[in-house]
Amino acid sequence: MSVLWTAAEAAAATGGQTGCDWRARGVSIDTRSLAPGDLFVALTDQRDGHDFVADALARGAAAAMVSRIPEGLAPDAPLLIVPDVLAGLVALGQAGRARARARVVAVTGSVGKTSTKEMLRAVLAGQGRVHAAEASFNNHWGVPLTLARLPVDADFAVIEIGMNHPGEIAPLARMARPHVALITTVAPAHLAAFDDLAGIAREKAAIFEGLEPGGAAIWPADLEVSPILAEAGRARATTVFTFGQGKACDFRLIKVQLHPNSTVVEAKAQGEKLLFKIRAPGRHFAMNALGVLAVAEALGIDRALAACDLGGWVPPGGRGARLRIALDPIDREIALEVIDDAFNANPASMGAALEVLAAAVPRDGVGRVAQGRRIAILGDMLELGEQEQALHAGLADLPAMGRVDLVHCVGPRMRALYFALPLKRRGQWFDEAEPLAARVHHLVDAGDVVLVKGSKGSRVSIVVDALGKLGQAVRETDEDLD
Repeated sequence: MSVLWTAAEAAAATGGQTGCDWRARGVSIDTRSLAPGDLFVALTDQRDGHDFVADALARGAAAAMVSRIPEGLAPDAPLLIVPDVLAGLVALGQAGRARARARVVAVTGSVGKTSTKEMLRAVLAGQGRVHAAEASFNNHWGVPLTLARLPVDADFAVIEIGMNHPGEIAPLARMARPHVALITTVAPAHLAAFDDLAGIAREKAAIFEGLEPGGAAIWPADLEVSPILAEAGRARATTVFTFGQGKACDFRLIKVQLHPNSTVVEAKAQGEKLLFKIRAPGRHFAMNALGVLAVAEALGIDRALAACDLGGWVPPGGRGARLRIALDPIDREIALEVIDDAFNANPASMGAALEVLAAAVPRDGVGRVAQGRRIAILGDMLELGEQEQALHAGLADLPAMGRVDLVHCVGPRMRALYFALPLKRRGQWFDEAEPLAARVHHLVDAGDVVLVKGSKGSRVSIVVDALGKLGQAVRETDEDLD
């Protein structure tokens, strides 16, 4: 791997001081994932990163960015000393963005940011070298970290931008300075910090404030709050594209066919018919794909090639990935399917995930229970404010819920859904994920299709881990797809 930062370059970018010459091939904030040659940034969050500097250097870090010299280090330890480590990381990210030649795409939205970022990675990889974070690095440290890691010779960069409170997106967008900015959707999420959906829309629309001159703005046109997005986008962008189902949309969804392991999408792109396939079921994936095709158009990429490259994308773990759990080491037909969507949740993404479960096809006659079932294991949706009880209970009325056989609920908020469900659909309720995970072998059977979804704080991801331990877990491959 080539050199990302020299000591002189990093010192000039951050205004820091370094006593020796070093060359970093990457940037890390976590010793557990640090690679030899990385610059270790000693951020302070739940733990003080300075406590891990010695370990980072022992693991082969090229240097460490610190605001004080930790005890016990050798006098010649390679350090970059800055007044404030987070400010130093921000400065390094700004310098990384300033020197890059890459065309930058920024993505935000209440739902689908990471999946859309990964779709863009798949599409842009066919056009050049793509840089994007390997995880959801979308906050006040994640965005500068992604920019600090941006190779000088990358052709494209995809930057995910998130928020929890008002005023967070605009400074991150100005740091990223995108050529294209995409809003996936606006939905009830983080309502504890906002008065209403319009407030969330205004915050999402702030991504357009970072657009480079001549930039492009892309947003969904079918939402109640779309006029807010349109006003902000048209004020900042030279080129604008909309997507959705309305006849006036530049990228219009005509028809979606959900299959057990794929989605077939019929659309119109600026009046031209398109037919393409995504290797995962989900109407929401189809809509995100239209946003991706609009980005490709803004970047001058052939839309037919972009549509074909979308076929190479599969959902990342925790965001709709499909797993087959073989329960018998000899007979692989004795298995259950898991839809791992356990990373995050709000009412919109819950509805989309339940629609995917409703389209799944269980298998009969392979388990203890003669008939295969669609089972949902749902954890709390967090940060919904005063409406949280009603929003949880309201999931019971979603059309897709009518095709779900059994719902197990996790968390105090999901108790509202539990009692809103009809008795025939009501499974078990657990205050926490751990006791459900311990009993999961009693709750599922071969032939079942099991959706696991909840906000990260509900910890339902440990239920996915417990399901995986019931047998041999295999991610769905091309051979498994329709």
